[in-house]
Amino acid sequence: MTSGATDGPTTTAPEGIRLQKILAAAGVASRRVVENYIVAGRISVNGDVVTELGTRVHPDTDRVTVDGIAVQLDTQKVYYVLNKPVGVVCSLRDEQGRPDLRCYTDELGERVFSVGRLDQDTSGLLLLTNDGDLAHILAHPSFGVTKTYIAKVQGRVTGQVVQRLRQGVDLEDGLIAADHVRLLSQDGAGVVTGHDGGDRGSGTRRGTGAGHSSLIELTLHSGRNRIVRRMLGEVGHPVIDLVRRSFGPLNLGTLRTGQVRPVTRTELGELLTSVRAAEVRLAAERESPSVSVGQVSGGTGQVSGGTGQVSGGTGQTSRSAVHGEN
Repeated sequence: MTSGATDGPTTTAPEGIRLQKILAAAGVASRRVVENYIVAGRISVNGDVVTELGTRVHPDTDRVTVDGIAVQLDTQKVYYVLNKPVGVVCSLRDEQGRPDLRCYTDELGERVFSVGRLDQDTSGLLLLTNDGDLAHILAHPSFGVTKTYIAKVQGRVTGQVVQRLRQGVDLEDGLIAADHVRLLSQDGAGVVTGHDGGDRGSGTRRGTGAGHSSLIELTLHSGRNRIVRRMLGEVGHPVIDLVRRSFGPLNLGTLRTGQVRPVTRTELGELLTSVRAAEVRLAAERESPSVSVGQVSGGTGQVSGGTGQVSGGTGQTSRSAVHGEN
C-alpha cells in the first residue's frame, strides 16, 4: 500500500492503483461515495484503517475490506451459483457420456469449474468460478466450509436418531457429528426441494412409496465423500432424495433447478471474509502445540478469512483432492 496524488492507470503501475478507483471498478460504489467511505474510516487495507484519499493498493497482494467485509479486487474473477439437477455429473467432460457441467458453463461464455462436487444423484447448490486459489482453499477439509442439506429418508426419524447425529456417528473413516440437525417431518409430508420446474431435470425425486419417510435438515462442515448419505444410512435411514441448500454464506433461495446466477457482491464479500478468518484460525492452531493443524470445530461460519485475493498458501490442495461430497 502506498500513497500518491495522481490517478492510477488501468493496469497496475508499480506504485499501485488509487483505492477509490479500484473499489469503484469492483462495484463497491462510485468513486465519490468510496472517497466518503475512506474519509469516514470505513475501509481497511491489510488490517489497517485508511483515511487518506491518495492511498494506493496492489490488487494482487493487498487485502481490502469495507465495513469489515472483504472485497475481491480482481475483476477478472467470476463466481456463479448453479442449482445442479439430479443426473448431472460434476465434471466438464464425462467420458461415459452422461450430462455434465458443460450444459451450464458453456452458456456463461467463461471458463469456470466447480468448487467441490455433488454426486450424480444429489441436487442443489454448486459454486462455479475461475478463481483457482479460492477453489483450492474452500475444497480443503481444514477450512471446514459449512453446508446445509435437506434429505428425504426412509423410515420415521426419532428424537434419539437426531441426538445421535448431533453427538456423532462412527463410520469406517472415523467419528462424524453434524453441526446442526433439524427434523422437518416424520410422516413423509413435504418433499425435498431444489425448486423444480427447470427444463433440464428435477432437483426432487419422489420416494419409493413403501413405508414411512421423513424429512431432515443437516448442517456440517466435513468434506468427506458421500458423508450425508453414509451418516443417515448408518443410523438406519437410507437417503431417498438429497439436496444441498447452502454452501458457506451462499444459498439457493428461489433459484430453480438447472438455473445459474451470479454470486452477489455481498455474498462474495462474506465468503472471502470467512476464508480470511479460517486462515487466521489455522495459523493460530499451527502455533499452538495442543491443537493439531486442520482441527476444526463444528458450527456455522467455519470457513472464514481470506482476502479479496485469497491466495493458496495455507490449506492449498491439489484438484485431485476435490472429490464427490455426497
